Amino acid sequence: MIEQLTSLLSDYTFQLVALGTGFLGLLSGVIGTYATLRKESLLGDALSHAALPGIAIGFLFIGRKEWIVLMIGAAVSGLFATFLIQWMSRKNVVKFDSALSLILSSFFGLGLVLLTYIQDQPNANQAGLDNFIYGQASSMLLSDVRMISIIGIVLLVLVGVFWKEFKVFTFDPIFTQTAGFSSSILQFLLSTMMVLVIILGLESVGVILMSALVIGPSVAARQWTDRLSGVMGLAGVFGFFSGVIGTILSSLGKQIPTGPTIVLVMSVFVVFSLFFAPNRGLIRKYISQKKQQQMYKKQMELKKEGKEYAG
Repeated sequence: MIEQLTSLLSDYTFQLVALGTGFLGLLSGVIGTYATLRKESLLGDALSHAALPGIAIGFLFIGRKEWIVLMIGAAVSGLFATFLIQWMSRKNVVKFDSALSLILSSFFGLGLVLLTYIQDQPNANQAGLDNFIYGQASSMLLSDVRMISIIGIVLLVLVGVFWKEFKVFTFDPIFTQTAGFSSSILQFLLSTMMVLVIILGLESVGVILMSALVIGPSVAARQWTDRLSGVMGLAGVFGFFSGVIGTILSSLGKQIPTGPTIVLVMSVFVVFSLFFAPNRGLIRKYISQKKQQQMYKKQMELKKEGKEYAG
């Protein structure tokens, strides 16, 4: 086992995939923190599913798997879905959660129809398009890792530059307007950043599981701290190690998909945090509740003894 692990860690292909999935997990945790704290966790799910028809339409335009074109199509489709969700909820056409469900199912259904149509065509270039549904991290190339790194650095810089604005908008959108910040611009920036992160993970994790990677790390991190910087930092760490450990486990086994394994590792971080976090963990809450019950019981006994003595 040790020899197998040593051989794996020295393998160039594994190093490439582990670096790519680790950095992808870090970005997902950082950017996903905003969605979690703004109680828009399902937005990541809707956007990941909404990207599928954009990928299919991009392929139909050029007739081959050109990564840049497919990602542009996914980005346009995801941003259009975001606009529809925000517009429907802002105009009180339907509630926010109903808009999410409607867009998610409609766009994903359209994507599946288009992919089915493409796969029925006599075009050999369409092979592998279904990988965007479930993901295939093992096919990650050096160019993919470079793209993830470049876009990731840009996103992290944006987080740093607009730290104060994003923070105010996340916790108090009404005050954002009072302070002179443009809510529409901040909303567009956050939505675009979320779409970009999701697009980067489509080929490796897939549209179905990508939303879990965006939300899971921040949910786990939220149990350990109440500070935005702490939550975001921990979410990045949890996301990074989910990607690396998931890649290791899938590589050690036989025919174990990397994307689902990464999500499972991330789920372990979430469950562990929910139970064992010192501030908000279920075990800590249980112990505190038991202590309060014992104190209350002791106070009632003292009151009873005092009444009996006075009588």
